[in-house]
Amino acid sequence: MKMNDLNIPSNAVNVLIIDDEPQIRKFLDIALRAQGYKTFLAETGQRGLEILALQGADLVILDLGLPDLDGQEVLTELRVWSQVPVIILSVRADETEKVALLDAGANDYVTKPFSVQELMARIRVMLRNQVVQPTESAMFDDGVLKIDFAQRQVFLSNTLLSLTRKEFQLLMLLAQHRGQLITQPQILKELWGPTHQHDTHYLRILVAKLRSKLQDDAIHPQYIATEPGVGLRFLGKEASAVSVKE
Repeated sequence: MKMNDLNIPSNAVNVLIIDDEPQIRKFLDIALRAQGYKTFLAETGQRGLEILALQGADLVILDLGLPDLDGQEVLTELRVWSQVPVIILSVRADETEKVALLDAGANDYVTKPFSVQELMARIRVMLRNQVVQPTESAMFDDGVLKIDFAQRQVFLSNTLLSLTRKEFQLLMLLAQHRGQLITQPQILKELWGPTHQHDTHYLRILVAKLRSKLQDDAIHPQYIATEPGVGLRFLGKEASAVSVKE
């Protein structure tokens, strides 16, 4: 996995590239970052699914000929718990296969070799169709930690934090239910879908990363408390705003 190292806004669109060809990954990485996107790179289907589960993405570019899983297997798996837009990128041009992949949940299909201008145009159309505007704004602010739900930004001591999509979703879910115990199955269902309610390792990794960024002590937490074997509770006090659902 590689995150971009350019000066790209923290609210930039995240694109996950799953392709086993290093030259294609590098080419797409450079092209997308030049257009202001953030990128995550995976050389196998399993790695791609892990990144999507733990980091989240706004769009996936998926190759079919992967070394571990066929691209259609990856598509079938992620569609169980994610509606992220998926563009298939493949040398296979069979019309029947294209139709089958679109029926299986792909949003678009681009055949290699391809024009980068055409691919970028398809990405823009795909993302434009996915835009959802918040109906109202809300914020949590205790003077140190500030969570802007509408703008999807988090500040700690006035410093903007770089959170992954999943980290923000988890923080928002907990903060919107401040003081309430949210069970592990509830969190897993909310973040990854109903078939992942036993994948607690995803949650453990995510909580550890989020705590680190919030500088929160797991033993003496200020924000995220763990109820062993049960779930999580947001402890933030003196919030200046109420929560709002997306």
